[in-house]
Amino acid sequence: MNSRRTKSRCPHPVLPTRKGDMTRLGVVFRPQLPPERLRAVTRTADDVGLEELWLWEDCFREGGISTAAAALAWSERVRVGVGLLPVPLRNVALTAMETASLHRMFPGRATVVVGHGVQDWMAQVGARPASPLTLLGEHLDALRALLAGQRLTVRGRYVTLDDVGLDWPPDTPAQVFAGATGPRTLRLSGARADGTVLTASTSPDGVRRARQLVDEGRRETGRTDPHTVVVYLLTATGAGAETRLRAELAAEGLESAQDVGVAGDATAVARAVRRLAEAGADTVVLQPTGDEPDPEGFVRFTAEEVRPLVP
Repeated sequence: MNSRRTKSRCPHPVLPTRKGDMTRLGVVFRPQLPPERLRAVTRTADDVGLEELWLWEDCFREGGISTAAAALAWSERVRVGVGLLPVPLRNVALTAMETASLHRMFPGRATVVVGHGVQDWMAQVGARPASPLTLLGEHLDALRALLAGQRLTVRGRYVTLDDVGLDWPPDTPAQVFAGATGPRTLRLSGARADGTVLTASTSPDGVRRARQLVDEGRRETGRTDPHTVVVYLLTATGAGAETRLRAELAAEGLESAQDVGVAGDATAVARAVRRLAEAGADTVVLQPTGDEPDPEGFVRFTAEEVRPLVP
């Protein structure tokens, strides 16, 4: 039996986190898995007390809102994040309608992230914008306003609305996060989103730089409200973990990246989580390799073995 699937008989050392903070921990359901696998993974996450389950709207695999709604309906307590919805594919009114529905049906349990999307994929469907940054900024502004119950008339470069308002806006404030990598998008996220999601190619130093850029954007617009930073951590554990991690990094062109990804047991993974948290991440989402052989076991490993080491 793979040793990661059972709890250790010896207590692990508890690793300290940032003073006064609680690092949230999640797992990605990779869209390399067929959508019919989501139910079992979601129920496992709920049963073992995982805090967050994240989904991707990757072209051309699984829809983000449809899978999020299913996961929320199949569970009682786990928070479900969609990271991310590519804005070139979506009219902002539709994004607002679907997001508001999730928040009203499952209060406090949905996190929606919007972003540029992969530009090559956007080009494949005829939706690649000339200015991704302008589109994302207009989408964020309109989406946040609609979810706040405002009625909008907008004549932007990409977003056009004529006296549009939601009949059923969320009952409570609905945060909107942005996925970001480059400096301009990170500043934009700080200025116009409620949180930022960073990819698994982000090292602890990268998290620090991202935080600085996000804070620059916040200062420029005078924002003082909290801003959550979420970062994915490519993680492999169990038999062949190091080999699977190296193969995935190579496939993503990250074989020479420093301090990215982790392979090993719960203690090794918890240390990597702690380093990201100390660098400024509020939530760390473990991203299994695309060939992870046991997704449900990975969720149990995260909740039962890694979580106790990251208080």
